[in-house]
Amino acid sequence: MSIQFGTDGWRGRIADDYTFDNVRRCAQGFAAFLQQNGRAAQGVIIGHDKRFQAEFFAQAAAEVLAAHDIHVWLTDGATPTPAISYAVVDKKAGGAINITASHNPFWDCGFKVRDPQGGAIPPQDLKKIEAQIPEITAVSRRKFDDAVSDGLITVFDAGPAYEAQLKRLVNVEPIKEAGFNIAYDAMWGNGAGWFPRLLSPGDTSINEIHNRRNPIYPHMTRPEPIPPNIDHGLAFARKIAADVAVINDGDADRVGFGDENGDFIDQLRVYGLMGYYFLEVRGERGPIVKTISTTKMLNKLGQLYGVPVYETGVGFKYIAPKMMEVDAMIGGEESGGYAFRGHVPERDGILAGLYFLDMMVQTGKKPSELLDTLFEKVGPHYYDRIDSRFEAERKPEILARVAAARPETIGGLKVTDIVTIDGHQFIMEDGGWLLVRFSGTEPVIRVYCETTHEDRLAAILEDGMRLAGLH
Repeated sequence: MSIQFGTDGWRGRIADDYTFDNVRRCAQGFAAFLQQNGRAAQGVIIGHDKRFQAEFFAQAAAEVLAAHDIHVWLTDGATPTPAISYAVVDKKAGGAINITASHNPFWDCGFKVRDPQGGAIPPQDLKKIEAQIPEITAVSRRKFDDAVSDGLITVFDAGPAYEAQLKRLVNVEPIKEAGFNIAYDAMWGNGAGWFPRLLSPGDTSINEIHNRRNPIYPHMTRPEPIPPNIDHGLAFARKIAADVAVINDGDADRVGFGDENGDFIDQLRVYGLMGYYFLEVRGERGPIVKTISTTKMLNKLGQLYGVPVYETGVGFKYIAPKMMEVDAMIGGEESGGYAFRGHVPERDGILAGLYFLDMMVQTGKKPSELLDTLFEKVGPHYYDRIDSRFEAERKPEILARVAAARPETIGGLKVTDIVTIDGHQFIMEDGGWLLVRFSGTEPVIRVYCETTHEDRLAAILEDGMRLAGLH
C-alpha cells in the first residue's frame, strides 16, 4: 500500500493499514531521508503515547534505524510529545519519530516525524520522506536486544531535561503558592502526573482524572480536548469546585480549559487569551503566527500592540517553519495547539497550561474574568465547528462545489472576501469568517466559523453546511 503523510505525519487504523510492517517501512523512509540530508550521524529520538501496542511500534521503528547505524534514544515509557520534541534539541539529534495518533479515536495510531529543532517537518520534506518509503521486502532491521547491547539503541528518560526547560520558562513557585484548586484531565494520556510533578508540594492542589492507561478512552469518543470529550472531566471540575480545569489531549501537545464554573473556554478564546497574556501581562513583543482556522482576535491584538500577525495553512508543518522564519513570539492553531518563543516550535499543552495558570496568578483574575478583560480589548467573539465524515468518492464533488461558491451573504452577513490558503474561507462584514476544509488526518470535512454576532452563529454554520452540500 501507498503511505501518505497528512497534516502531521501518517495515521492509520491499527491492524488494518497501521501494522508493524508499515511502521517499519515508514522508519526506513525516514532513515533514508536523514542519510540524504546528512543528519543520520546525529541520531534520532523515538517516543510513544499510551495507545494499544504503541511501545512495541516504537521498538519496531528503533530496530529499523539501528539497522542503518543510526543511534536511537528511545523513551523509557509513554512521554508527552513536547518532551520528545525538546529531547531532540537537548540531545542535538537529527530528528524524532513519535508513535502517536494524538487526538484521533482509539482505533488509530500514528507516525509523526520531527526536524532537528523539534518542530514539524515542512510539506516539501514530508514528500521526500514518502518517496523513500520502500516495500516491506526492502526493509532492514536489527534485533532490539542486539541493538541495545551494541549501543545503537539507548533507552532514556526524557522527563528531567524537559522539566528543567519548563521551569526556565515559567516561574512555578507563585503558582504553587497561589492556593489554586486545579482539576486536571489527562484524557487517559501522556500528561498524567506532570502537573503534580511541576506544582507540588505547595498550597495549590492538583486533582487528576483519567490519569491511567486505558487505550479505549472511556467517557469520551476520542482524547481531544473539546466537547463532548471533556464533559466528564468538566463535571469532575464542578464537583470539586475547581478554580480552573486544565485538559490535555492524549499525547499532551494540545490543551483545553474550563473556567471556575466548569464551563468550557473554546480554543479560539484561549489563543486570544494567550496573545493578551504575552503582550499585556508579560509585556513581550514579537510576531504572532496563526492558522487560517483560528481567531481574528489575534489580528486585533496585533493592531493594538503593533505586532505583525502571519496566517498559514492548518497544521504545525506550516506554523513551525513560519515561527522560525520570523522569530515568532507565539504560534498556534484552532485545535488547541500553541507554541512559544524560547522553546521548541511545537505544540506544548503542558507549557500552555502553566502559562495559563501564571496568567491567573499575575492578574489575580479568574478565567471568566480574564475573558471579560480580553473582550474589553477586542470585543466578544463566538466560535463553533461541525465535523462531518464523508465517503471518499464524494470528495471531488464537494471540493468543486465549495470552490465554485460565491455567496453574497452567509448567515445574513455580507461576504467581503474569499481566502484559499487552506480550504475556502469566506470573510464576512463583521470581520468574522466561515471556513470549509478537509481534515488532513481523517476522512472528515470541517465547517468552522467565528463571528461577533452570537445570534448568527447557528445560521452561519447552517449556510456553510448547505454550501458544501452536506444538508
